[in-house]
Amino acid sequence: MSESCFVEYDSSNQSLKLIGSWSFEHYSKIQKMLRQFNTEQPIVLLDCSDLKRLDLNTASLVTDLVSPKHLATLLNSAPQLKQHHRDIFNQLLRAYQTQQSEPAEVVRPWYAFIADLGAWVSWQSYQFIVLMNFIGRVLLTTLKILPRITRWRFTSWFFHMQQAGLAAIPIVALMGFLVGAVVAFLGATVLSDFGATIYTVDLVAFGFMRELGVLLAAILLAGRTASSFTAQIGAMKVNEELDAMRVEKLDAIELLVIPRILALLVMLPLLSFVSILAGLLGGAAVAVASLDISITQYLSILNEVPIRHFWVGISKAPFFAIVIAIIGCLEGFKVTNSARSIGEHTTSSVVQALFAVILLDAIAALFFMEMQW
Repeated sequence: MSESCFVEYDSSNQSLKLIGSWSFEHYSKIQKMLRQFNTEQPIVLLDCSDLKRLDLNTASLVTDLVSPKHLATLLNSAPQLKQHHRDIFNQLLRAYQTQQSEPAEVVRPWYAFIADLGAWVSWQSYQFIVLMNFIGRVLLTTLKILPRITRWRFTSWFFHMQQAGLAAIPIVALMGFLVGAVVAFLGATVLSDFGATIYTVDLVAFGFMRELGVLLAAILLAGRTASSFTAQIGAMKVNEELDAMRVEKLDAIELLVIPRILALLVMLPLLSFVSILAGLLGGAAVAVASLDISITQYLSILNEVPIRHFWVGISKAPFFAIVIAIIGCLEGFKVTNSARSIGEHTTSSVVQALFAVILLDAIAALFFMEMQW
């Protein structure tokens, strides 16, 4: 009998004959043969007299063909089946029975979202308490070292000013220039319908002085610097440097957090100023190139814009700086001892910092509008 023939069906006595070596290396061939088998043909006998080898993988093919219940009946009427082959079939049937007896997946009731909402509120409340506790520690540490200039970490302060501020000037300037050009194009498109193209200059000036200048700089720092702070402090925690500082009785808030906050307090207003100038330059480029407005006329209109709008916009920069630095540092301290945790908290710090900046900007806009500033 050919070794390549693994199964035969005898219609005279309605028996299915298993032949040869039913091992895993022949699994694909046996599966292909069984797929060609006419499933409507009745099987009342299982002939295993020529079956040499059998494993669980190939035995499962027989189960798929005849169903576990029918296979159990066939095994009872197969006296020529070797005992170790019978054990394999029985082991497979027990596995099927165990699988069928496993409890079904619990269906969550429709009101389960109330429990989820409660858990979410509880977790957010806990995170808010942690944030307030961290802000309190930062304030107390600041008040403690403020009158002691010898404890100011000038080296760390200047290093973070260079990393977070000076290194970001080119990208802030480019982003401000491009957004200024886009605002000018958009304003010119809309205002030209009313014959008021000249007011494009006022639109760019008001927009960048009050909102866009400081907001673009803050968004850039929220994505660039907050993530950097989290990754730096998180890596120190993974490398157990924070534990070493604690053993040596060094204050991590004083050494790591205060210099970063002070660096952003200095650099974010500077970056906001750069962003405002770049935005006005972008608007000027569009005005001169597309709107037939001379640079002298542009500067003349710009000179008529009240300077208080600039101070209103720049006054928001210190608040944004504190929020970005505190969120970035706090997420770094939350890192657990794994590289994956650093990635998760870095992403979280960016999301939280962006949300906080936009929320604060909306609140400030409402406040200044109500105050008529």
